[in-house]
Amino acid sequence: MPRTPSSPALLAGLLATAAVAHAVAPKQFDAIVPRALPGSPRQWTYASGAAELALAVGVAHPRTRRAAALATAAFFAGVFPANVKMAVDARHGSAAARAVTLARLPLQVPLILWARSVSRGASAR
Repeated sequence: MPRTPSSPALLAGLLATAAVAHAVAPKQFDAIVPRALPGSPRQWTYASGAAELALAVGVAHPRTRRAAALATAAFFAGVFPANVKMAVDARHGSAAARAVTLARLPLQVPLILWARSVSRGASAR
C-alpha cells in the first residue's frame, strides 16, 4: 500500500466510521462475537467500538500515530475470530452470504498491513 499523507486520515476515518456503526447498529456486531468470550456480546460490541474510536483518535494525532497504528494492526488481528465466526455461521445461509463472509476473511491482511504502513510512516517523537 503506498504511503500517502492521507493514509493516516483514511485509516482514522475507517476506524471512526466502524466505531459509530458499533454504537448505531450494535445488533449486527453482537451476532459475530465469539461465544467463548466472557460477558454479553453487547458488552464486546460496545468495547470494540470504543477501542476503534480511541484508535482513530490516536492514528489521527501525529504524536500518537506510531503507537496507535501498531495497536490498530493488533486490533485488526484480534477481531479476526469474529470474521471466522461470521463465516462459520453463514455456512447454512445463502450462497451469496457464504461467499461474502468467506471473501471477508483475507481482507484482514491488507488492513493489518495498512496499519503497519501508517506506523512506519509516522515520525518518531
